[in-house]
Amino acid sequence: MSNVSQLPKPNPDITDYEWEVTPYSVKILFARLQQLVQEKQDSLNNVGAENKWLRKKLDLRVDSTYNPIIPPLPEILLWAIIGLILTVGCTFIEAHTLNFPWLWNDQELAIPTLGVSYQIGAVLLIGCIAGKNAALLSQIAYLILGISGVPIFERGGGWQYILEPNFGYLLGFIFGAWLCGYLAFQKLVYLDGLIASCGAGLLVIHFTGIVYLTILYFIQGLGTGINSLMEGIYIYSLSLLPGQLAVICATVAISYVMRKLMFS
Repeated sequence: MSNVSQLPKPNPDITDYEWEVTPYSVKILFARLQQLVQEKQDSLNNVGAENKWLRKKLDLRVDSTYNPIIPPLPEILLWAIIGLILTVGCTFIEAHTLNFPWLWNDQELAIPTLGVSYQIGAVLLIGCIAGKNAALLSQIAYLILGISGVPIFERGGGWQYILEPNFGYLLGFIFGAWLCGYLAFQKLVYLDGLIASCGAGLLVIHFTGIVYLTILYFIQGLGTGINSLMEGIYIYSLSLLPGQLAVICATVAISYVMRKLMFS
């Protein structure tokens, strides 16, 4: 009892006389409540410390996404070779899609063409999966082989291909693939990030192609059948964009799944 009577007052506003005449049971209750409050405060302090630790770990993980680990050279070269093979192979594979069921004729499956090949998808896919260095090397190798005479371009190959109106777009593969690979690894894999990466790469490819097309137009023209620069831009850029955007949708989906499987 004497220990209880010596318990500190829960509130300094309580006078000594009031605390002295307070029943022992009430004092015990106050003491118990103070103990519970202290335990809750200690628990909150522990939770706060854990939150700080988790926050630190999260910050480290987020920071690491902005400083991606550079893969070793053999891995980069392997992915560059894969990118080269994909680019060459997809150059000659025409892209198709499925019509809506109500557009099918005579109950048959309709598979219309998109008017483009899968080439643009292969160029950007390697950037989304392997990064900027592998994408850059794969497209440089593709361009060098084609100019050297290996018939891997859509219309053949050889140094004279630099006079073709669509050569600027092939040149744009180098810059577009690098930019796509650079942006794709600036943060953790998300669909919106991959969409933005592929979109930026596609824009750079078309920008480079249009600039080259413009220069070629004023130097020698764009060949028979093309009477104006705008007509050339429509043929080599605008008319192909819908099909290329559809191919990029598939590219984003494939790269998203592969990045999740390989790096998550």
